[in-house]
Amino acid sequence: MSPDCPVDPDILRRVQSEFLEMPGLHLTGPQAQRLWGLDRQTCERLLEVLISARFLCRARDGAFRLVTAA
Repeated sequence: MSPDCPVDPDILRRVQSEFLEMPGLHLTGPQAQRLWGLDRQTCERLLEVLISARFLCRARDGAFRLVTAA
C-alpha cells in the first residue's frame, strides 16, 4: 500500500473499535500487525492515519495507544 492509498474503512473501524473496547490497549507496530493480520506497510499506514486523526498516540516505549487512555 503506498502512502497515497487510503486505508480500508472496514479495517479502520475494526481497529478503532478494538481500542475503544479496550482503552488500556498498548500495541507495538509488530503486535498490531499480527493482531489484525496486516502486512507491514498497511499496518504502518493505518497507524499513521489514526495518529493524524489524534485517535492514537505513540507512547515513549514506542507502543500505540488510545489518546484518551492514561
